[in-house]
Amino acid sequence: TEPREPSLRLMFTSSTFSCLPLSRSTLATAVSRKSFMSSPSPPAATRGSGSANPKGKLRPFHLAFPVNDLGVARSFYGGVLGCDEGRSSAEWIDFNLFGHQIVAHLSDRVNENVHNDVDGEHVPVPHFGVVLEKAEWKSLADRLEKSGVQWVIKPTIRFEGKVGEQATFFCLDPFGNALEFKSFPDLDELFASGEKET
Repeated sequence: TEPREPSLRLMFTSSTFSCLPLSRSTLATAVSRKSFMSSPSPPAATRGSGSANPKGKLRPFHLAFPVNDLGVARSFYGGVLGCDEGRSSAEWIDFNLFGHQIVAHLSDRVNENVHNDVDGEHVPVPHFGVVLEKAEWKSLADRLEKSGVQWVIKPTIRFEGKVGEQATFFCLDPFGNALEFKSFPDLDELFASGEKET
């Protein structure tokens, strides 16, 4: 059939977010607890470059990841995280994560993370997530802490005092896929390298 454009207009608030490994019964009731806020579509891409354009407009990113139950994936990403759903089939589901296209693909191979050392922390690989504003990041971290979440990496400051300093934490979805949410005091340092000027 002819592919159609997904309607990806709704985003989730940090107050509805949870990274707890949830039971199927908890996930099944998550839709009744979610709330959304409107958000415009991602900005149009600038052609011919592998980087953001000078005005800071980013292309929407695409990521596919494995799950072993599309119903649970729909409940977690759509219900708990509040991601708007796009196209879907019997094998996969599109979701809108802060304007980026992530796709849950049905697979028997899940939870095969390894770890690498980054600034003294054992970071799960692979992982994905979003760079948030600091207030939004802190609100999300505080909510998870009050929920008694078992962190993969607790909220912390990475590369403190160095180029690329960032607040970060890691958690897992119900399939063992690792998610990272981070915030930069200076977003211009997102891709920066070298030493800070003193």
